[in-house]
Amino acid sequence: SYVFLTRERAWKLKKPVRLLHTDQRTLAARAHLCREEVRLNRELAGQVYRGVVPLVERPDGGLALGGEGQVVDWLVEMVRLPAASMLDQRLKAGPVPTLSEIVSLSDLLVSFYQKQPRTSDAGQRYYHRLLRDSRTNAAHLRELQHYLGSPLREDVLDFVLPALESCRAEIIARASLGLLSEGHGDLRAEHVCLGDLPVVFDRVEFDHDVRLTDPFFEFNGLGIECAFAGAAWIRAVMLVRLSQTIPPPSRTLLTTYGVVTCLTRARLAIDHLRDAQIRTPAKWPARARLYQGAAAALIDGLRTG
Repeated sequence: SYVFLTRERAWKLKKPVRLLHTDQRTLAARAHLCREEVRLNRELAGQVYRGVVPLVERPDGGLALGGEGQVVDWLVEMVRLPAASMLDQRLKAGPVPTLSEIVSLSDLLVSFYQKQPRTSDAGQRYYHRLLRDSRTNAAHLRELQHYLGSPLREDVLDFVLPALESCRAEIIARASLGLLSEGHGDLRAEHVCLGDLPVVFDRVEFDHDVRLTDPFFEFNGLGIECAFAGAAWIRAVMLVRLSQTIPPPSRTLLTTYGVVTCLTRARLAIDHLRDAQIRTPAKWPARARLYQGAAAALIDGLRTG
């Protein structure tokens, strides 16, 4: 999407593109996805998501948000949140998040997970999505490894599929107990705004299966990101808070979740080098190396006990 910022609003305009999980090339498709984004995100962000607004072409040929004219596109209207309160910015520039802020964030998300619908086939669907994502990660990283600037850790890529297979029964069992649910789908520090009442936004709207998750997968992934910024305690606090409500997975499964997260983010980083015009080309191999190293550290930690 394109995001346009004004003093009090953020406006999101979806690009007319076809991606791995979504086809946004028609006006009708973009209108539907805008409505879905507002509907889904109000669960965690409330009235930060104000609604969907048409972009119209006026009789004089000018463009306007709303009003008379032919609808040429749709935008999601959001309240602009303070940049200094975003979790990623707090981790970079301070002030350091407080324990009470992280507990409030955890409790908001736990309550959200508990309200989500469960489906009978959640375990199989979730397991196969993890397999699919992991195969895509390995294929893309191998294809673009010459950009990494350091050897690709084949042992890290080779860990994931056997680990998922060994955890398959546990994943299915967790689903049968109602422990898997719809989640955020892309829970990252840049999608969290801390304050008196935390706000979590930019929930995935384009694919239900991307939202289907084990809450420990999302908490663990966000915690790993915070650890990169020198705040590993956040991961520990969030996992403990979640464990008080939802039974935790085995250490092997939690480690596997973390490795899948890290390799997915490494793949998404290196895939930027496929773009026709690459902004900050040195950034993406460095990020891919960082996440590959994090995946290796998780595996080494599991093996050494």
